[in-house]
Amino acid sequence: MRTKVAIIGAGPAGLLLGQLLHSYGIDNVILERQSPDYVLGRIRAGLLEEGTVALLDQIGAGTRAHAEGLVHEGIELAFSGRRHRIDMKGATGKTVMIYGQTEVTLDLMNARKAAGLVSVYEAKDVQPHDFDGSHPRVTYVKDGATHTLDCDFIAGCDGFHGVSRASVPASAIEEFERIYPFGWLGILSDTPPVSHELIYSNHARGFALCTMRSTRRSRYYVQCTLDDHVDQWPDDRFWDELKRRLDQEAADSLVTGPSIEKSIAPLRSFVAEPMRFGRMFLCGDAAHIVPPTGAKGLNLAASDAHYLSSALREFYDEKSSAGIDAYSAKALARVWKAVRFSWWMTSMLHKFPDTGSIGARIQLAELDYVTQSQAAMTSLSENYVGLPF
Repeated sequence: MRTKVAIIGAGPAGLLLGQLLHSYGIDNVILERQSPDYVLGRIRAGLLEEGTVALLDQIGAGTRAHAEGLVHEGIELAFSGRRHRIDMKGATGKTVMIYGQTEVTLDLMNARKAAGLVSVYEAKDVQPHDFDGSHPRVTYVKDGATHTLDCDFIAGCDGFHGVSRASVPASAIEEFERIYPFGWLGILSDTPPVSHELIYSNHARGFALCTMRSTRRSRYYVQCTLDDHVDQWPDDRFWDELKRRLDQEAADSLVTGPSIEKSIAPLRSFVAEPMRFGRMFLCGDAAHIVPPTGAKGLNLAASDAHYLSSALREFYDEKSSAGIDAYSAKALARVWKAVRFSWWMTSMLHKFPDTGSIGARIQLAELDYVTQSQAAMTSLSENYVGLPF
């Protein structure tokens, strides 16, 4: 088989990139080591920036998001027993949309299927080769037989643990990482959200977040230790702990119910530089991870796909390599700003084991400043709704 762009990974980054390339007339094939059901079973982020929604609209995959997504104009920061609303639309003119990553993935899968594009699921032992030369290729095993996919370029969209970044010589890549000393215990429940906007809570017992997937399905998180296990958190214990970390009004109005999914996610900041290695490019979580506090992971994958697809269109339509030469620097400039914002939100809202009482007081001073200063609220809002592509 031969194609112009071989895409490794059928998550949102790979699927969105594939559809953007298709809209530009650029052939592509996606290789994914898991099954479609497995990919759709991942419970991930659920907040989209306007720029991400615009990309879905551009490829004709945004209809269901507009019909079912919830548009939010602000968020609430809770501390010292009170909630304070940040009017993001008032500060920036922009909004965000609550629409689950699983739904985005399904919409992109359906768009790819409708376009008749090739996706190879359950492709085992995927390996990129010769991306430092002019004739890269990707090998994989399917149904017991080894196949070779010749291509012009390889897009590594296979996540943090994928083969793409792991195939780069250590001397050619620099990695930056911070592991946070806590995780998020999250549950999904078929209960109405406690608030129509997200509540981010700084509490002496630890961080809490109230969000949702729809008007009937809620997603809640509490900060937990890294050695916690979901088996230690029956539903009653989770709901009791969440109520302790919320203001009284929210705690009293919280509707509880059985969890339909429960998991613990560690938090880390990670960036790999550069994001281009000859004729292979990294895109999305393959190149960077941010803590979910700033809701940036999925949106960074979307901006990467935008930058890379635009660069490849320039290469094929204008016979210019300027776009692909600039891809890494352009993508990383936005990535690092999102890393900074996600780190800042995480630092302001979580209980850290080593900062003591002075750290807690500084957090409260920061939150008080952010919620009282128009300039600070605007800065938070600009970053939260998404910086320009």
